[in-house]
Amino acid sequence: MNSSNQKKRNFQIEAFKHKVVVDPKYADKTWKILEHAITEIYNHNASGLSFEELYRNAYNMVLHKFGEKLYSGLVGTMTLHLQEMAKTIEAAQGNLFLEELNRKWNDHNKALQMIRDILMYMDRTFIPSNRKTPVHELGLNLWRDNVIHSSKIQTRLLDTLLELIQKERTGEIINRGLMRNIIKMLMDLGSSVYQEDFEKHFLEVSADFYRAESQDFIECCDCGDYLKKAERRLNEEIERVSLYLDSKSETKITNVVEKEMIASHMLRLVHMDNSGLVNMLIDDKYEDLGRMYNLFRRVPNGLPTIRDVMTSHLRETGKQLVTDAEKLKDPVEFLLAMTKLSRMP
Repeated sequence: MNSSNQKKRNFQIEAFKHKVVVDPKYADKTWKILEHAITEIYNHNASGLSFEELYRNAYNMVLHKFGEKLYSGLVGTMTLHLQEMAKTIEAAQGNLFLEELNRKWNDHNKALQMIRDILMYMDRTFIPSNRKTPVHELGLNLWRDNVIHSSKIQTRLLDTLLELIQKERTGEIINRGLMRNIIKMLMDLGSSVYQEDFEKHFLEVSADFYRAESQDFIECCDCGDYLKKAERRLNEEIERVSLYLDSKSETKITNVVEKEMIASHMLRLVHMDNSGLVNMLIDDKYEDLGRMYNLFRRVPNGLPTIRDVMTSHLRETGKQLVTDAEKLKDPVEFLLAMTKLSRMP
């Protein structure tokens, strides 16, 4: 471009800037256009919008120092729409509650993506220089504050999630896909939201559940059956994490099961009459012994407990052999007994 054309171009740009700035209603008029567009997006009427024109309007607002008006307008408008969404979710009855929450969450994410595209220039320039929250993160925070932390939604959401997990633990079939979507929503809102709004309470009620269940099992099961039930519960929780919980929850929930079902009853299990560790050794119950080893090694002092009981048993059995006058009379029987003792796990 030659010098004459460049000057002409610069003159046109300056003239345009001047024309925009001298219109005292420019900012209000432009914001009204953008506000209407945001409303249309949330009302699923975005197909008739010109996103190129909307982007240009938002661009010019920032360019002419109306970024603060644009940003505060976005916060206010988005808040109003999310409050309306919250009312719809609150009105959903029974099983429809989570479905409506998931539906509105998806709607909000789609709207947020389109809004972010329109306000891309503000996101790149005005927001960093003014230390504002980026549009996408702002949308997540407003959803958290106006929907998830609504007084009529927060407790209900937690209770519903915990109730569904309880039903699954007692053998009922639940909608795992919906659970996965809702839990992922909490994680998308930030690890602190997932942990404070769900995980902390999940671990507490899980501890109560397994404390009570283990007490019931220990009173009615022999050692082998109890270990099978504990192993099954542990595997169920690991599967639950893989299906719809945060992977970081696996260690936490398995620690709960291990503490309540294994560590709390460890001594009673190994010394259980007619079915404890010594009986497993005597009766060659290798499958039960392997299960006990695998479960006990997960908890503090588990393997030392097994070792101490086995050592005590071997010493006592060996002492009985060498002091049994009848067995000493029959060298073959004595050697067979010693061989069996030496082959114990």
